[in-house]
Parts: sequence; structure tokens; C-alpha cells
Amino acid sequence: MEPAVAISAFAALAQPTRLETFRLLVRHEPLGLPAGEIAQAMGAPANTMSAHLAVLSRAGLVNSERRSRSIIYRAELGRVQDLAVFLMTDCCGGQGADCGPVGAAWDQAALGPKT
Repeated sequence: MEPAVAISAFAALAQPTRLETFRLLVRHEPLGLPAGEIAQAMGAPANTMSAHLAVLSRAGLVNSERRSRSIIYRAELGRVQDLAVFLMTDCCGGQGADCGPVGAAWDQAALGPKT
């Protein structure tokens, strides 16, 4: 991930309403939520919420899909994973096991789910 892309995502999340909106969408994966329900849950006017969702969308943190008369928003969990990788790539000189609990969680995530 390029630093400019990461900065854009972090900047989008560096605002309370957008951060809570993203967290709301994460809780509603994989189905997502209609824009109106997001605005209602956040207690924000529809036009304000639309602007927040546009910022999150431009940062690659959410995507939208038109379903009939509704626009359904979903969190882009892959982008969050990319951000985590970006932050942790050089942890402890690339030796995740040396980074304590964070490194152990990182190693586990890198291995993927056990089958």
C-alpha cells in the first residue's frame, strides 16, 4: 500500500462521525445498511451523512450498491486488512514473533484460519 493511500484512509477515519459510521458498517457485515438507516443510527441529517459516506468511499473504506430505491453501504474489510499490513510490515524488523501479543496476533492473522 502506498503511504498516500494509507494517509487518505486514516484521514477519513479521523473524524468521529465517520469513524463510528465505519464501525457501524463493520457490525453489519456482510449485509450492509441502507443509507437512510445509517443516517438514522448516527443521528445525522441525510445530506450530512451522504457527505461522510462519500469521504469514506473515496478513501476505499466503504462501497455502495444500488438495490431498487436504496443505496446499501458495506465496509471494505480488505482495505482495513491492507492498512493493518501497512502498519505492521516492519514490526520488530519483520519478525512478528518478537513483538509480543501484537506480533502473535499478526502471525496468526498471516497464517489464516485453521482448517
